[in-house]
Amino acid sequence: MKKILGSLGLSILLLAGLSSCQKDDTVEQQNITVDGEFNTECSYVDSNWGPNAYINTYIINQTQTNLMYSQSSNIARLLQVPTVTLRFVHDNTSTSSTANAISYSTGKIYFGETLYRQALNYGQIVPVMVLAHEYGHQVQYRYSSVPSVHEYTARATELESDGYAGYYMRRGYGASWDEAGPGFNFAYSIGDYYTNSAGHHGTPPQRRSATRLGWYLGAYNLSATSFDQYFFYYYEKYVLPGNLRPVQKPKYIDDEIDKFISSKLEELIKINTGEISAEEFEKL
Repeated sequence: MKKILGSLGLSILLLAGLSSCQKDDTVEQQNITVDGEFNTECSYVDSNWGPNAYINTYIINQTQTNLMYSQSSNIARLLQVPTVTLRFVHDNTSTSSTANAISYSTGKIYFGETLYRQALNYGQIVPVMVLAHEYGHQVQYRYSSVPSVHEYTARATELESDGYAGYYMRRGYGASWDEAGPGFNFAYSIGDYYTNSAGHHGTPPQRRSATRLGWYLGAYNLSATSFDQYFFYYYEKYVLPGNLRPVQKPKYIDDEIDKFISSKLEELIKINTGEISAEEFEKL
């Protein structure tokens, strides 16, 4: 989820960073204790989390922690953005308090423990997928031309970040679809049907189709901004209303890539409309 509050941008994301806590831009820091390099705690976090939530640089065990920091660096490199500051949010009094992840435009990402554990239940790939999605928002923060879409809405930004996740899981992480499909199903079952709401993020089928498009684009070496241009060229073909669909192929669209992606549009449309079910999606 991406949401702007003053100078802050919020979304489901991860960031890699230092071992010390720093004061948040919007709240006072309280009850700071240091438990070692990978267990620095700052309580309270900010108003987007519960009153008993706290942050540190450690999640579950050292293996998980190291993996997420290394993936953070890898995703940043592939998507051509700086590696941001990663923190994990915990709350000993409430699980619902940390069932979220937030990407801030100030260059940090907080990943809630509850969401992390839920994602991990579906495989190691899923927390990485969430991280890649959130780095997609970092691309949007960094490049003024992104997203390059007629419809600048929460749905457009979220679906593009889904696309960046699909792109990374194939191009950077090297996952097979057998691994990625179930993970995408979990991550994007959280879409919504509030289509008339300004905060509408896309339906679950639309989010699956966005990740599948990103996956297909992962067959090619694209810059972060080139990915954006390709993603929205095809996004406007099968997601947006017909009057917004481009009539002529732009010069920046490579003929080989266009031939390949165009051959997949029928499948993408069927995913987008729900004609291909969640179960069928995993087995594509």
